[in-house]
Amino acid sequence: MVRQSRRCSRSGCAQPAAATLTYVYAESTAVVGPLATYSEPHSYDLCEFHAERLTVPRGWDVVRHEVEVDDAGPTGDDLLALADAVREAARPEESDAEPVDNGSGRQRGHLRVLPNLP
Repeated sequence: MVRQSRRCSRSGCAQPAAATLTYVYAESTAVVGPLATYSEPHSYDLCEFHAERLTVPRGWDVVRHEVEVDDAGPTGDDLLALADAVREAARPEESDAEPVDNGSGRQRGHLRVLPNLP
């Protein structure tokens, strides 16, 4: 399988993408960081040259996250953090609400059981 590398989004530039640019319009901020795993519709892939020389309108800020060329992928800490986040998301939420009787005699907390219709 041949992997097609992404190219810089700047018109006329054929260099390979090395960073991803996203805008936070509500905060008048441009964020330049490591190349995103997938190309997103509201982000722009930039080559190293264009990522380093990015300018923004007056009044805007640029946040730059260092791009490490020798990055070999996720570290053990990254994987542990991801596993913890997945475990936390899978944990059922504890609710102080009392189960409600919906008239069918079956209680399901905030859920309602509907009888089968003929």
